[in-house]
Amino acid sequence: PESRRSGALRRLYWWAAILAVLVVFAGFAQTYYLKAWFGTPALPALVHVHGLVMSTWFAVCATQVWLVESHRTRLHLLLGLFGAALALLLAILGIATAIEGARRHAGPPGIPPLIFLSVPIFDILVFAGIAGCGLLLRRRSDFHRRLMLLATLGILTAAIARLPLDFIRHGGPLVFFGLADLLILACIAIDTIRQRRLHPAFGWGAAVIIVSQPLRLWLAGTPAWMAFAGWLVG
Repeated sequence: PESRRSGALRRLYWWAAILAVLVVFAGFAQTYYLKAWFGTPALPALVHVHGLVMSTWFAVCATQVWLVESHRTRLHLLLGLFGAALALLLAILGIATAIEGARRHAGPPGIPPLIFLSVPIFDILVFAGIAGCGLLLRRRSDFHRRLMLLATLGILTAAIARLPLDFIRHGGPLVFFGLADLLILACIAIDTIRQRRLHPAFGWGAAVIIVSQPLRLWLAGTPAWMAFAGWLVG
């Protein structure tokens, strides 16, 4: 029974990683991956670099799950060093790209750029916090793999918001965040059922992600945030 549970949990991480890659590709196909076919506007160099680093992160996450599944622990550890550097670079580029996007008014139509800036900024901060904890706890594999999965699924909101489905595009933050949360909660539910308990990493990690969503929306309209965002954008 223990072996069957372990195998089922490994498959959970594998399918979650593959689904994340597919969501990212589908969400950014028109504006990034297949933009030559769709004729969408040209993108600044910074956005291309950010897109490359973000794509690499999701590819590395899927590869890491495959390496663990294949019992190639040494390669997993070596690639983990690259992944740690990649996470830091992703956080830096994510903040820079969000600020540059606000300067170009590149956010959703009808939403002031300084208000919308709170969404990607918090996405990156939450990602950095959870991924950083996952890396610090890399010797505790049960915490490490769950935190890295949460960090990866937590930054899917931007891709989900761009999926070519009307109910998503017109649904607003409730739909964007809600679908990302459903994916996270589904993984936690499967893990909890298999393990017969809620793992602490999933418990507090998911709480941080979900609580941060209404918090950022509330904060975005405050004078303090507008002053801070205006300072960031310059």
